[in-house]
Amino acid sequence: MATGQQLQDEGIKLFTQQRDYEAAIETFKQAHAAYQAEGKPDMAAEMQVNLGLVDRALGNYESAITAMNEARTVFANMPDRLREAQVIGNLGGVYLAQNNTEQAVTLYREAADTFRDLGDDEKYGQTLLAMADIQVRSGKLMQGLTTYEIAYDSIKSLNLRQKALKSLIGVKNRLMGGGAPGGDEVPADEVPTADIVNPDMLLNNPTPADHSTPHTDQK
Repeated sequence: MATGQQLQDEGIKLFTQQRDYEAAIETFKQAHAAYQAEGKPDMAAEMQVNLGLVDRALGNYESAITAMNEARTVFANMPDRLREAQVIGNLGGVYLAQNNTEQAVTLYREAADTFRDLGDDEKYGQTLLAMADIQVRSGKLMQGLTTYEIAYDSIKSLNLRQKALKSLIGVKNRLMGGGAPGGDEVPADEVPTADIVNPDMLLNNPTPADHSTPHTDQK
């Protein structure tokens, strides 16, 4: 009989590489049951998150929210603040997929605050990048630029594009001084969006997926 870990690995492969979502659901369900039988409720909760991410990819948003909230309760009761924050970030991604940007930002901010409090600068910065992207795209340009700047200061290893964007944002901020009147004089199409690693991550898979793909782990 396959172990929870073996089933989890197979589910991640089906999800992120083969994109066979129906098969991934069945495999993650089996992994959930296996982890429960092995006496690992925290890992079973992670499978709930993974099931939620598959549901998000399929557009089953309410099912995704339910699954993730169940996992969030498990981590909150342990307590495990890091994994709870990861689930909160995942929930933000579901609401973003629903175009509920207000709730998405609220959840991303909650997750970011926890990452900051725990001293996890990388996850803090990556979560802020997701927030900044929403802010810029929704027309809150100056707020988004400020969030980008804070995010880039928190991330240790920026790629070349992110370094260029950070420099460009710094130039814009210096030219604008205290900011343009009303915060809306910079056209949205002139503000570059970040190369974001969304905080929604498939738990226990260290390789970030493409932003358009169901997401991988933050652990």
